[in-house]
Amino acid sequence: MKRLWTPAWIARHVAMVVLVISFLGLGWWQLSRAAAGNAISWGYAVEWPVFAGFVVFVWWREVRHALRAVTSVDGDASASASRAHLAGSAGPGVTTIGAAGAARTDLPRPGIRRPVRVARISVGSGVDDAELAAYNRYLSWLNANPGAKPGDYPG
Repeated sequence: MKRLWTPAWIARHVAMVVLVISFLGLGWWQLSRAAAGNAISWGYAVEWPVFAGFVVFVWWREVRHALRAVTSVDGDASASASRAHLAGSAGPGVTTIGAAGAARTDLPRPGIRRPVRVARISVGSGVDDAELAAYNRYLSWLNANPGAKPGDYPG
């Protein structure tokens, strides 16, 4: 829970409160304009509270994500510490855990995965297509003549 009271999180909490109050105030203002006879304000009177709800949704999702990340790292740290204790020593690539929760090298970093490798297979038999060659000549001519129009192409 202490993680949600860092300066960055305090700024997020304040921004959320300011945005929600502002959006609800703008919705109330549009509602009063709509009641006075401005027909288009009815749409805005609904839109601003929806924006406020979206801000609350994103804030709540980020809070849950931050709390879940803290508990998963703590859970992995305790499991790894018990494995290292049972083994008698930390193996290669394993950093021992300090009282302050030192950086660990044996856990995979969340969100970073191996890149996907895609093999490119040639569709053609290696013989140049005449239509493709003509198109490439056309593109080369357009590149060599920057001020020309496509209708000026001699080919």
